Amino acid sequence: MRTIGKNRGIARLADADGHFRMVALDQRPPLFDAIAQAKGITRDQVEYADVTAAKRLLVEGLSPHCSSMLFDPNFAVPAAIDLLPARCGLIMTLEEHRVEETSGGRKSRAIANWSVEKIRAIGGDAVKVLAWYRPDADSGVNEHQKRFVREIGEECAHHDIPYVLELLVYPFLGSANHTADYVESPGKLPGLVIDSVREFDAIGAICRERNIPWVLLSGGAAPEKFERVLEFAYAAGAGGFLAGRTIWLDAVRKHFPDRAAVAASLRKDGVAVLESLNALTKAKGSRWKARFPAFAEIKQEGDFARAY
Repeated sequence: MRTIGKNRGIARLADADGHFRMVALDQRPPLFDAIAQAKGITRDQVEYADVTAAKRLLVEGLSPHCSSMLFDPNFAVPAAIDLLPARCGLIMTLEEHRVEETSGGRKSRAIANWSVEKIRAIGGDAVKVLAWYRPDADSGVNEHQKRFVREIGEECAHHDIPYVLELLVYPFLGSANHTADYVESPGKLPGLVIDSVREFDAIGAICRERNIPWVLLSGGAAPEKFERVLEFAYAAGAGGFLAGRTIWLDAVRKHFPDRAAVAASLRKDGVAVLESLNALTKAKGSRWKARFPAFAEIKQEGDFARAY
């Protein structure tokens, strides 16, 4: 019975048909860079008010067209929690975008003063964690990453809230393709991705056994490329998408800080991309349906409250 909250949370992320049409707005460095490019300044010169203004525009323009949105606590929540429609699910990110870089690999950590408990307390429907991972990293680094993922999972189980896990391959410190930015390794090998997922196979087995859905991340790909890959994902059983920059990056990068122009671009182009993804998802995505306990053991008043 300790999965009732998770099932209701997952249902909040999906639309009425059980499809996950999710927009990511938790990005930090990629949005900083887009604003910097638009204003002709450096990333360090981007002001907090610029970031919150951009995120507010994105929520206002896109939230009516998706089933749920991914927020971060430091920018998106203060910027636009009041704009999020009541029916739109709220996924909250937990990981800090600033990571610890070592010669043996990258270590993740949670945002300061933020937790699964606080996400549940503000009404979040799910906890999202991006864990940097590559199987050829130092064993101590990988143990740290596995422990990071596992301990958050235990907290999610305790608070009965869905756990959205994302694994990303990254470039080693000192490599030709190294970047500390919040993006995947530009020189990653498909084998590293496959091996990373294989090391987390236990999670996959649990997902299959417990009716836990999976979705495809856009990774900032061009819309037409993402749709092409999404077709294959749906053939393999994916239930939807989680996309961010693919939908909204151009509107910010080309028009900020002209808010009216950003809003107009989102209405014309951003929504068109999102609705195209929605149509593909409704046509070919797998439908998810919650599975609740049969309650056969509940015989009299008080049994459920005692057992839960």
